[in-house]
Amino acid sequence: MSSKSLEEALSHRMFDKYDYYIRAVQQPDEDVKFFRDTYRELAGRTPHTLREDFCGTFALCCAWAKLGEKYVAHGLDLDEEPIEYGREKYLAKLTREQQKRVNIHNLNVMDPRAPKADLINALNFSYFIFKKRLEMKRYLTCCLDSLNPDGLLILDCFGGSECQSAIEDATKHSGFTYYWDQVDFDPVTHHARFHIHFKPEGRKKIKRVFTYDWRMWTIPELRDLMEEVGFSESFVYWEGTDEATGQGNSEFTRVETGEECESWIAYVVGKK
Repeated sequence: MSSKSLEEALSHRMFDKYDYYIRAVQQPDEDVKFFRDTYRELAGRTPHTLREDFCGTFALCCAWAKLGEKYVAHGLDLDEEPIEYGREKYLAKLTREQQKRVNIHNLNVMDPRAPKADLINALNFSYFIFKKRLEMKRYLTCCLDSLNPDGLLILDCFGGSECQSAIEDATKHSGFTYYWDQVDFDPVTHHARFHIHFKPEGRKKIKRVFTYDWRMWTIPELRDLMEEVGFSESFVYWEGTDEATGQGNSEFTRVETGEECESWIAYVVGKK
């Protein structure tokens, strides 16, 4: 191994990639409140059971359990590495009573043994791993079967003209810079590849910390499939814009039409 390769390997080993990831792209405590309030709005009651598909470090599950003693969370993932990280970094910080209400399952999200829930979430575009329509349809069917009456499936989605070409976007955070690197985009298949890089303050840029090979599903495709598999309704919650920066403001509002943007993020919500 060359000295450069050795340096890169050591840098990655000493780098807490999951900590940087959650600080850059997730807000679990705020997200669970939005999901709870969206359920209240659409179903007319309070949800108590959440299932986080492709849960990774299951920070969302832990945040859900903190909402109150009736809140139970289930996380599904096949990768033991982030699950073990979540046990050490997030689950361990909960009270013993809260920990009892967080259940992690080393299962495929389409496994018939997957637990039922009031709310199912597949976030951070994780379901983009399904590249075939039949795969996506099967996943939505499994979710519908796993939802309790009036249950909701919440998927995040992104797009815009900027997302149809190779581009690297840098965002400054406290102590580091986060890079979202789109490698390519195929307009025929809507397949695209992405990398996440980080540059901690005072250190070299750490490249390809996370890599994704996805199909970029569109909102109409998702809503049509939801209707096809039997969801009674679907809704879109669109992210607003921070007037000072021109960037997204992390506030989502239910809409009938979207805004023509270079880049946008939205939630697609299916109701059983």
